[in-house]
Amino acid sequence: MTNGAFARAYSRGVTEQLGPPKHPRVRALPIGPFSLRGAVITPDGLMSDGYVTVDGGVIQAVSRKKPDSVDVVDTKGVIVPGLLDLHNHPEFNVFAPWEPPRTYANRYAWRGSDTYQALVRDPQNKLISALPPQTQSRYAEVRALIAGVTGIQGASRASTTTVEPLVRNLDLWTLDQHKARSMIDLPSASGRDLVRLKAILEGIHAGDITAFYLHLCEGQRGNERSANEFRRFIDLDVATSATVVIHGSALSAPDIHELADAGCKLVWSPQSNLRLYQETTLAGEAIAADMQVALGADWMPSGSLSLLAEMKVARRELARQGHPITARELVAMVTSVAASIAGFGDKLGALARGRVADLVVFERHHEDPYENVCIADPSWVELVCIGGDITYGRADWFQRLSGNAASPTIEDLVAWGKPMRLDTGFQSAPDPMSLTKIRQLLTIEYPPVGPIFA
Repeated sequence: MTNGAFARAYSRGVTEQLGPPKHPRVRALPIGPFSLRGAVITPDGLMSDGYVTVDGGVIQAVSRKKPDSVDVVDTKGVIVPGLLDLHNHPEFNVFAPWEPPRTYANRYAWRGSDTYQALVRDPQNKLISALPPQTQSRYAEVRALIAGVTGIQGASRASTTTVEPLVRNLDLWTLDQHKARSMIDLPSASGRDLVRLKAILEGIHAGDITAFYLHLCEGQRGNERSANEFRRFIDLDVATSATVVIHGSALSAPDIHELADAGCKLVWSPQSNLRLYQETTLAGEAIAADMQVALGADWMPSGSLSLLAEMKVARRELARQGHPITARELVAMVTSVAASIAGFGDKLGALARGRVADLVVFERHHEDPYENVCIADPSWVELVCIGGDITYGRADWFQRLSGNAASPTIEDLVAWGKPMRLDTGFQSAPDPMSLTKIRQLLTIEYPPVGPIFA
C-alpha cells in the first residue's frame, strides 16, 4: 500500500457523520445492580474506602456508606474510570514490536522504507485481504481491554460500521453520537483530502465536530519538512479549539505556545517517538502553556505494549524535561483530561453519579491509590466494565455479577496466572467470535502474531 493509500485507509468517513453499527454487541449484562468497594478515585479526589454502585449501565452513587439491597463486591483494590487511549492504530497491534534499524528524521522517512514495508506493511496488506475486517481490530481491542482501556482512538471505520466495537472507538460512533473526525496527514496543496479537511473545518466552526485528530510534525525538531508542515497547518487555519494534535514531536517551544493560544490539544506518544526519532515532544512545555495533554500508546510496531506502559515512559520523560508531574496528574492524563479532549468530558473519564459506568479495578500494591495506578501493569487488572457490562474480570467476580451468562463469546482464560473471564461479544449472530476463534483466524495467515498475555 502506498503512503497515500495508507493515509486514506484511516481517513475514511472524516467528513460524513456515521450512524450506529448495524448489529449491537451481545453483552454479558449484570444480573442486577451491584456495588464495588475499594479505594475510589473520584473527580474530587480520593475516597480511601468507598462504594461505586452501578445500575442500568450508569453509576448510581459513589459514597462512603455501604449501599442497601445490592450485591457488594469487596475488591480490596483501586477503582478508577476506564482508561482512554487517545492515539492508536489498532489494526496494526496484531504484530510484534518492530526494531527500527536506524533513527529517522520524520514519519515519512520510515513509512517509505523497504524495512517497514517488509516487516509491517506487506503483512498488513495480506491480513486485510484475507480476514474479516473486524478480526485485527478486535484482537487489538482485547489487548487494550485487559490493560484497563475502555476507549480508544484510531480504529478503521471498516471495523465498526457493521458491528459494535469491543471498546469504545472515540472518534467514530460513540455514546449515540459521531462528533469527532480524524486524518493521518495534513493534505498537500494538490492532495485529494484537501476538500475533506475544509469540510471538517466547516463542521468545527458550525459546532458539529468537537474533536479533530491530526498527525502533525512527527519527527525530529529542526527537520525542514516538519517545519514546512507546521506553517501550512497554520496557514490553512487548522489550529482550532477542536484540533487535537497527535505527536507534534518536531514542534519548537514557540510552535507549542502558538497551538496553546489557539486552544489546540495534544496527544503524546513518547515511546514511539523515542524509538523512531530518539527524541519526543516538548510535552512539559505544552503542560506549562496550559495545553491539555493526553497519552496514546500509538501502535505495537514502535509504541508501548499498553497504555499503562506508556504512562511510565511519559512520567520519566517529563521529569527529564524538567517538568515532573504528580501521580494524580498522570492518572488524569488517561482519564478525565483524555475524556475532555475527546469531547466526552461530561460522560466519561470520571466516577460520579449519572456517569456512564466505564470503570476498572486494579489490585492494590501501593499505599497511594494514584501511585498504584501509575505503577500497575496489565496483570493487576481485576475487572473492566463498559457501560456497566461485565466485559473482563476475575472469573469468580464475573460469575457472581453476570450469573450463568452463556455465549460463544464468553470464555475462561489464565492471565498471568489468574483465572479470568473475557466477553468478546461484539458480533451478532449467527457468527459470534471468541478470542480463541480470532486467534485461529489470525495465526493461520500470520503465525508470529504478537501475544496478548505476555
